[in-house]
Amino acid sequence: MAQLSLRKVEKIYPNGFKAVHGIDLEVREGEFMVFVGPSGCAKSTVLRMIAGLEGISGGELLIGNKVVNSLAPKQRGIAMVFQNYALYPHMKVYDNLAFGLKLSGMNKAEIDARVREAAQLLEMEHLLDRYPKQLSGGQAQRVAVGRAIVKRPEVFLFDEPLSNLDAKLRASMRVRLTELHRTLREKGQPSTVVYVTHDQVEAMTMGERICVLKDGTIQQVDTPTALYERPANAFVASFIGSPEMNLQEAHVDSDGAHLVVGNCRLEVPAHRVERLKALVNKTVKLGIRPEHITTGGHAATAVQNVEGTLRFMEHMGSEVYVHFTLGDKPFTCRVPSDQLGPLAHKQRGDTHQFGIQMQSCHAFDMESGGNLFL
Repeated sequence: MAQLSLRKVEKIYPNGFKAVHGIDLEVREGEFMVFVGPSGCAKSTVLRMIAGLEGISGGELLIGNKVVNSLAPKQRGIAMVFQNYALYPHMKVYDNLAFGLKLSGMNKAEIDARVREAAQLLEMEHLLDRYPKQLSGGQAQRVAVGRAIVKRPEVFLFDEPLSNLDAKLRASMRVRLTELHRTLREKGQPSTVVYVTHDQVEAMTMGERICVLKDGTIQQVDTPTALYERPANAFVASFIGSPEMNLQEAHVDSDGAHLVVGNCRLEVPAHRVERLKALVNKTVKLGIRPEHITTGGHAATAVQNVEGTLRFMEHMGSEVYVHFTLGDKPFTCRVPSDQLGPLAHKQRGDTHQFGIQMQSCHAFDMESGGNLFL
């Protein structure tokens, strides 16, 4: 187990393209850190630099207290799990798990003990005599994880390891990997994990902290709850959450106490008015999570009633995503299926009263994207 430190780390390719822009990040000992972001944000590039598979153009990378910029991958004390498994097809599962240990010169008894311990942790003792072609996708991925575990590295690196699995298998493997990390910690073998994914559901359910990346820069690093409730900027707000946060341009009224969006004039909570005083008669982005919009009129002062026009509804089982417009601005609200009320019988184009919880709203600067209410 070791702390991982990135200090002003850059990646510039020979053609001059700068993929990573001087990022600073501390991954704590034993932490499960997730890198998340859209395609092309450089999350896999950063992971490959940590692994030693990509050169570092500038800055320092430390594993523990050692600068490893110039060290070969095998000297860094890391183990990496790829999305394509990379198992040896001519070797049985047992030999796939043992191969790296044999190359290191470890004695047979220790190899056997480590292989069987990993197989037990991953509930795959019954697979040890099979060949990779006899495994399902989920089983093959467990073998790939087991091959990393037996090395007992200081840092585990996962590069979108579940992306080739179907939805049901991804869900079960998310649970298995999260439990594995906690089990190793309980056994006195805590592991530092850096996990790359483009799937924000994986990020939110697996990460103890999440690093959100965009265009080779870090947008925010925090716990899943903090990212969701207190996004640093409009990009994080829109990327984290499903369905995503409603983000619409809003005019700051002349009194600084109201935001005008669509055909609605919304009162800003008193404790936040001061944050908008400098933006009177200017435009900001109003952000409101779908669950902070209700589908019925309310007398409570914390909820502002607005009249919207129904577009369509997505029935997700236990909940419904209701899509509607305020003026010409599209919004989505998220409500339990049994709380639709009269809206359940309305059609596209019908009007309905919605309630907006302005205490939970956000406002983002149009230029910087920064959250004005933090």
